[in-house]
Amino acid sequence: METTVVDVPERGRFEVRVGERVVGLASYHVENGTMALPHTEVDPSMGGRGLGKVLVSGVLDAARERGLTVLPYCSFVRHYIEQHPETLDLVADEDKPHFGLATADH
Repeated sequence: METTVVDVPERGRFEVRVGERVVGLASYHVENGTMALPHTEVDPSMGGRGLGKVLVSGVLDAARERGLTVLPYCSFVRHYIEQHPETLDLVADEDKPHFGLATADH
C-alpha cells in the first residue's frame, strides 16, 4: 500500500496515510510566515516502520515549498532536523538557540 503525506488545513494538521488509513499526524499553525510544529504522533501499532520520518519529511518539504520557516516545538521534529542538517535552514537563525539547534557559524 502507498504511504502518503496529506495536508488537512481545516484540521490544522498533516496526516501520514497508508492506503486510505490515517496512521499519524503532525499538528501545525502558520502565522506571519512561520509554521509552528507542536506535536506529531504515529499509531503505536504502526511503529518501527519509519512513518514518523516520512511524515516530518513531508511537513518540512511543504514548509520549504511555501517559503515558511518552522518552529520545531515537537521533540521528534527537532530530532529529525538534527539528523538531517539539510533541513536546518528551515529554522530561522534567531530561533535556533531556543530549540538547542546549532547555528551555521558555530
